[in-house]
Amino acid sequence: MFRFMLLILAFPLLLAGSELSASPFADEKPVVETSKVDDPEVRLTAGTWKDVEVLVAKHAGRIVVVDVWSTSCLPCMTEFPHLVAMHRKHGEKVVCISFNVDYVGIKSKPAATYAKKVEQFLQKHKATCTNILSTMPSDEIFQSLELPSIPAAYVYGTDGKLLKRFDDSLLVDGKEEAFTYRDDINPFVEKLLADVK
Repeated sequence: MFRFMLLILAFPLLLAGSELSASPFADEKPVVETSKVDDPEVRLTAGTWKDVEVLVAKHAGRIVVVDVWSTSCLPCMTEFPHLVAMHRKHGEKVVCISFNVDYVGIKSKPAATYAKKVEQFLQKHKATCTNILSTMPSDEIFQSLELPSIPAAYVYGTDGKLLKRFDDSLLVDGKEEAFTYRDDINPFVEKLLADVK
């Protein structure tokens, strides 16, 4: 618990003072210690949406996709492997960030309590992209982003500006889901990549 609190306090300083490479948190201790059977490339760090914004800005020149998800959201978990696939396919040109909002703000269950469950899910899917566990309660995240529900995905252009937000507002009659990676996000990103060439 003490290590987690130090991580939360030091996170903005570490983030601001480090040069971002393939893994922007490479020098930082993960929220959950990996076991011998876990993939050490799958890392989970603590942060807030402000940290996501810093990462987006630091990756100017590349497309950034931020997936907002929770382990309590079945559609989120169904779509999540597609973010991982995008990272594997386009990791050189597209920065993929997973932003987990499991933490609901209960005092007796701080954000660190959710880390093991989130880490297990990330390990299962070999999510070697940037993975952030929100230290801000999910309701506060939703309110600050004016986000009615999850799953949601934000796609930023090479200039760091938000190009499109995929969320429930895109739901049309007759469809089960408002969007999917296969039908909506992937084609959108592929078009952006084609335009960058």
